[in-house]
Amino acid sequence: MSQVFRAANLLKNVPLHQAPRMAYLHLSSCVRASSYLIDSPQFSFLKDIGLERENPGVFSGSWKGSGEVVTSIDPGTGKAIASVRSGTVQEMEESIKAGVDAYKEWCQVPAPVRGEIVRQIGDELRKYKEPLGKLVSLEVGKIYSEGQGEVQEFIDICDYGVGLSRIYAGQMINSERAEHTILEAWRPLGLVGVISAYNFPNAVFGWNAAIALTCGNSVLWKGAPTTALVSVATTKIVENVLKRNNLPPITTLCQGGADVGKKLVSDKRVKLVSFTGSCQTGRDVGVEVQKRFGKVILELGGNNALLINEDANLKMALDAALFGCIGTTGQRCTTTRRIIVHEKLYDTFVKELTAKYKQVLSRIGHQLEASTLVGPVHSQQNINGYQNTIAEAVKLGGKVAFGGKVIPREGFFVEPTVITGLAHDSPVVHRETFAPIVYVLKARTIEEAIEWNNEVDQGLSSAIFTENMSKAFKWIGAQGSDCGIVNINTTTNGAEIGGAFGGEKHTGGGRESGSDAWKQYCKRATITVNHSGELACAQGVVFNVE
Repeated sequence: MSQVFRAANLLKNVPLHQAPRMAYLHLSSCVRASSYLIDSPQFSFLKDIGLERENPGVFSGSWKGSGEVVTSIDPGTGKAIASVRSGTVQEMEESIKAGVDAYKEWCQVPAPVRGEIVRQIGDELRKYKEPLGKLVSLEVGKIYSEGQGEVQEFIDICDYGVGLSRIYAGQMINSERAEHTILEAWRPLGLVGVISAYNFPNAVFGWNAAIALTCGNSVLWKGAPTTALVSVATTKIVENVLKRNNLPPITTLCQGGADVGKKLVSDKRVKLVSFTGSCQTGRDVGVEVQKRFGKVILELGGNNALLINEDANLKMALDAALFGCIGTTGQRCTTTRRIIVHEKLYDTFVKELTAKYKQVLSRIGHQLEASTLVGPVHSQQNINGYQNTIAEAVKLGGKVAFGGKVIPREGFFVEPTVITGLAHDSPVVHRETFAPIVYVLKARTIEEAIEWNNEVDQGLSSAIFTENMSKAFKWIGAQGSDCGIVNINTTTNGAEIGGAFGGEKHTGGGRESGSDAWKQYCKRATITVNHSGELACAQGVVFNVE
């Protein structure tokens, strides 16, 4: 097994700008706190979703956990929220076995009945949307509306799964042989493993679980260590539905460190691993799963570009850039990292964008405060990456047009930052930093801008602002963006669940959520039925001894 799975050596091999993207390998605070936010009346909503001061981090039909205690930190204050006792390799083994056993029963349930269970999960999430969304905000650092919106995504994909349960199907194919019929069937894989990252600790599990369950699979989840409370609370909500319906643990949870993650990735009973995290870690996960001929869905990095053509609606483009660059404090995989502006609009765009950034400064604060528009970054690792990247950009000739400083207050706060003056192919521009930093580049033509959009390793999200129909259709065609998400006159951020989500190149090629992404959670069978009464070979082959 590669060194990437060994916690002791992990950060030696991962640059600081990549470290915050780690999912099951992301290191988190493991210290015991004498006081927790959960004890304060202000945070009583945590107890409304079943959390305690110390919470078991393993669910395989019952709750347990005998590994190390991981303390979750509020990035807005640096204070301890509550803790989770992680699982061990043995408890991951038990979770895998429980999931495999549950699958044997679940796959026999008719798909529309499975859809009914998924509907109930969505309704249960509706009941707890407010406190669960506040927990997402508190533990991740995203503002109140984004925390609520993340839980809404899980609810929405449950609704989608209900409809899917009635309509997903194969097809009938014409046979070249008389009185033969070719059918196509989609069957469940078995146990599906989900490894999620800290920035979307609820929705990513939801995208996978709702569709995987609908298709007849069981699901085993390993959430990021630094957002373990969201994993526990979400699983408790799902558990309510399982208990009401006398179901086996068709969803299981095992929080833990690198050794626990290694067990999930390497075990052949886990038929598919859906991994969200950094490109480097995703590459290693993909290789390990492929070694045992398992299936993998990789949702990795995104160095996303927003293109501004000379005929763009400037006001709308500026609004899109603001949310795209600093929504979720620059910690979405679809965050706008590069803005490529036509030279005729460049100076005006930079001036007006920095003016908007200036207005945002007064709206930086704790993520649960009503007036906050920009919350903290998730951890000190993010701050380290932010500082190192800005220092490198300046050394390479970049100019900090706005921001660039760590904000001196409790918690992990930085100024949203705009950097100009760098070449489009500068190493720092070509590298994703998980922080609110954007590079504004000047292009002569839209064709040049498209070329720059495509030259980075990642291929997740992209967007263009133009009123020119010819340019817009070029953008979405074969000579346009090479990304999995190709937007026109909207942001790189904020995908809806109806479409398949994912990207190309180093982003991993995986697709989750809507469209026909459900096919990844199934195995396809081609079935030939001979109803002629005589054996006939294809292609006119004759083979007999009479």
